[in-house]
Amino acid sequence: MNDSSWGAPTGPGHWGPADQGPAYGQGPAQGQDPAYGQGPAYGQAPSYGQGPAYGQGPSYDQGRAPAGPAYERHAVEETRPMPIVPDMPDVPAGGGDADQDGDQGAARLSGPLFRDETPARAPQTPQEPMPTAAPQPPSQPQAEPAPKQKKSAGRDLGAAIGVGVGLGAVIIASLFIVKAVFIGVIAVAVVVGLWELTSRLEERKGIKAPLVPLAVGGAAMVVAGYVRGAEGAWVAMALTALAVLVWRMTEPPEGYLKDVTAGVFAAFYVPFLATFVALMLTADDGAWRVLTFLILTVVSDTGAYAIGWRFGKHKLAPRISPGKTREGLFGAVSFAMVAGVLCMQFLIDDGTWWQGLIIGACVAASATLGDLGESMIKRDLGIKDMGTLLPGHGGIMDRLDSLLPTAPVVWLLLVLFVGAG
Repeated sequence: MNDSSWGAPTGPGHWGPADQGPAYGQGPAQGQDPAYGQGPAYGQAPSYGQGPAYGQGPSYDQGRAPAGPAYERHAVEETRPMPIVPDMPDVPAGGGDADQDGDQGAARLSGPLFRDETPARAPQTPQEPMPTAAPQPPSQPQAEPAPKQKKSAGRDLGAAIGVGVGLGAVIIASLFIVKAVFIGVIAVAVVVGLWELTSRLEERKGIKAPLVPLAVGGAAMVVAGYVRGAEGAWVAMALTALAVLVWRMTEPPEGYLKDVTAGVFAAFYVPFLATFVALMLTADDGAWRVLTFLILTVVSDTGAYAIGWRFGKHKLAPRISPGKTREGLFGAVSFAMVAGVLCMQFLIDDGTWWQGLIIGACVAASATLGDLGESMIKRDLGIKDMGTLLPGHGGIMDRLDSLLPTAPVVWLLLVLFVGAG
């Protein structure tokens, strides 16, 4: 049976006895209300499909239905007011040929069985999720700048490298040409560091540590350590503390205790620890010892930054310095130990490789603690950097934070391993 015999306008020669009387579906059905079938031809009007679909009931293809009306009278009457619509294309609901839709070529009718029924698929037609699904793909690429927070650490890397190379050139030149010039470089760094520290204390906490006795005593402390050794450094430290106590007496007593306490702390933290660099320089191979100290500290900081930037996931001390990680500490120890082996083997007289391993590990620990110590001070003061003198680095104190506590560690280990020289 093809499409032309299903749902086409009925007439003679179609359906029922040949040319005798009205064709099936044009006149009143036998035993049914005369209204049945008086709309458009069978299968064309949607009203017919809203009753029981032809071929779906037990009558067609399984034997003729028993005599009697196909519907109850009230059901037939409900179909009368249905509007008459133009001929619809005889295409099954699935979109294919009627003969390919199963059930011996019977076309599938997609309308509801009764007029007052709500079509089963009607609530699904608006397809509301589609507009919300479309804007989602563009939003995914926008949430991608995650790696950015680790790369630059908020500093100008080019300026930092340029300033570091310049400072290194000055230090190396003064170290190997005239030792007295290098002592002067240390003294200048100490005075500038004291100025930065006391300025931040006064700005942020209202603590007035006397700068004049600190600057004079700090420079004298470095020179005394180079000229008179450890004894000269201790004497200069004691005199500097006494000068701070006396100098502060010229001002009102309010805040005296906190001011002198901060002054003594500053004298110990900056110039006294820097004096151990001058003590290293007094040895016969003093220039190489100072160079070893500088190399190990810089390599430790570089290893911590490189490994922490690339692999850092576990915070080391998040409340003090959120940027430091355990992976960074591992990098600092590894890099410093390798550098220690090379320095002790090739730069220090009578040094051995295993001594370099010990010195490297201790330098990494002391440099990390020194960095965390200054970070604690800056967190308490509520500042990011101690100063702005060095582009890309901050202030002088931001560069001395890991060098100052490392100096006595390297001096002591070198004295134990190879002697005072």
